[in-house]
Amino acid sequence: MVLLGSDGWSSGYSSKPDGRSGQVLSSTACHPGDMSTPSSRLLSLLSLLQARRDWPGEALADRLGVSPRTVRRDVDRLRELGYPVHASKGPDGGYRLDAGTQMPPLLLDDEQAVALVVALQTASTGVAGVDEAAVRALATLRQVMPARLRAAADALQVTAVARGGGSRPQVDQHVLLAAGAAVRAHEVLRFDYEGGSDTALPRRAEAHHLVTWGGRWYLVGYDLDRADWRTYRVDRMTPKTGSGPRFAPRPLPATDVAAFVAERFSTVNPWPCRGEAEVDMAATEVAQWAGRDALVEPLGDGRCRATLSAWSWDGVAARFAMFGVPLRVVGPPELADAMHRLAGRLTAAVPA
Repeated sequence: MVLLGSDGWSSGYSSKPDGRSGQVLSSTACHPGDMSTPSSRLLSLLSLLQARRDWPGEALADRLGVSPRTVRRDVDRLRELGYPVHASKGPDGGYRLDAGTQMPPLLLDDEQAVALVVALQTASTGVAGVDEAAVRALATLRQVMPARLRAAADALQVTAVARGGGSRPQVDQHVLLAAGAAVRAHEVLRFDYEGGSDTALPRRAEAHHLVTWGGRWYLVGYDLDRADWRTYRVDRMTPKTGSGPRFAPRPLPATDVAAFVAERFSTVNPWPCRGEAEVDMAATEVAQWAGRDALVEPLGDGRCRATLSAWSWDGVAARFAMFGVPLRVVGPPELADAMHRLAGRLTAAVPA
């Protein structure tokens, strides 16, 4: 389905409280074989541009069954609708859908729309304002869904029940974004920190990693005033206005950030086996289900690096497999071997 703004293609459907029109088109309306209308061709072009990063102009024309001139004209129409399509010239020229300054309309197929409904129902990030925004987004998405998809979504009423261990502190999303931006830009972060006393103390730290541990968000940084590595709870930080100077990242006093944080917070690891992998899922979603002993580090682009523990290496492999998304083993080799064993068992479990 397609969620379009007020400048969309076909007849409108009021979906916003301020009276602006939103539109919904089923993904079946833009089947690649149906190019009889400009609207269906535009939807197919948008779907192709979202499917991969770069498209040669001739390849797009062949896929759509039109001339390169028609592709150029349709690209111009997408730009008018708010899609930032970049064009490169020359023999190897082509098109790429870039990130823009505003959120453009989205193209979702039926499975993606239902999956988004389920994800929004189970969103629990510990970040102030995000959970409420998820409820509003769910209401907006349901309102513009076609009837057949709305029925499927209503059949998936999910209640996320928090596990024991006390309530998690809420993190201000602006503080989290400020910390994440400093990590990405390798900048010194200046902030007031509420530690063990009632008075917030000023801190200056080289921001190295943003991680979750035990349901809390932490910044791993090198404290410039104390000349030592520290972990700071993000919910206790109040960043100061303006970014600090850039720094050259220094090596952690551990093999990686997972080992560093684990050493800081776990005096005794109750599980004998501990492995690490990159998971194609947002850190907030992985942290929600990974357990209190897990370490999750955001990598951007909806990916994260997770460190999980279990009673055996096969158990660690099974814990990673439960997320149901692509992943890449970082180490150790015992985890990679366990992944092969698990894959063999699952394959053998299905009758030929």
